[in-house]
Amino acid sequence: MQGPAGEEAPVGYAREVGWPLELMDWKRRVAAMYAGARAGDGDPGTLAAFREARDRLFAGHPESPLTPGDRDAFTGLPYFRHDPALRVTAHLEPEPDGPELVIPTSTGEPTRFRRVGFVSPVITGTGARLAVYWLEGYGGGLFLPFRDASAGEGTYGGGRYLLDTVKGADLGADRQGALVLDFNYAYNPSCAYDPRWSCPLAPPENVLDIPVPAGEMAPAG
Repeated sequence: MQGPAGEEAPVGYAREVGWPLELMDWKRRVAAMYAGARAGDGDPGTLAAFREARDRLFAGHPESPLTPGDRDAFTGLPYFRHDPALRVTAHLEPEPDGPELVIPTSTGEPTRFRRVGFVSPVITGTGARLAVYWLEGYGGGLFLPFRDASAGEGTYGGGRYLLDTVKGADLGADRQGALVLDFNYAYNPSCAYDPRWSCPLAPPENVLDIPVPAGEMAPAG
C-alpha cells in the first residue's frame, strides 16, 4: 500500500473508507506544489509558499505521515533557512547498463531500483557525486536520495530525498537539460515521522561527507 511520498504504509495501518481518493488527492496536491516550485525558478517566496502548503498537508490531510497524536501538537516542520547557493544544476551522466539494486528500507522490505546514472553537483564549493535511480515498477520514475554529514544530528539519520518523480517530487531541468538539484527542497521520508512506515534509505554510494544545511531538518523531539 503506497504512502504519500512513495513509501509503503505501516503494517496494520488503519485505512478509512475512501482512502484511495484521499491518497489521490494528496498526490495531486503534491504535484501542484512541485509545479509551482518549478515555475518559481528558485525564488525564495515560492519556497516559502511550498513549505506553508506542506505544513498544511501534514497538519490536516488524512494521508499525513504524522501519527494522530503528533498532528494534534503539530505547529510546522523544521526547516533550514533558504540558501540560494544550494540550488545547483548537474547533467545526468547516463549509465545505460546500470545494475538493478535492492535499496534497503527502514523496515527491511526490499525496494528494487535500477541505477541510471550519476550527477556531479558542486555543493558549497565541494564536488559531489550522487547516483540517480529509476524505480523498477509500473510508471517508473527518477529517485535521488542522499545522506549528508549532518544526518543523525541536524537532519534525519536515514537521509533525505531530493527527487522522486513518480510521486511528483520533480524540480525540473534547466534550458541545457541539466537536472535542477535545489537542496532547499530536500525532504524527510515518512519514516522520519512514524517508524512504522517503510522507506527506501540512502545507499552508501549516496552518502556525502559534507553537511548540506538546506531543506527539512530532523523532526523536533
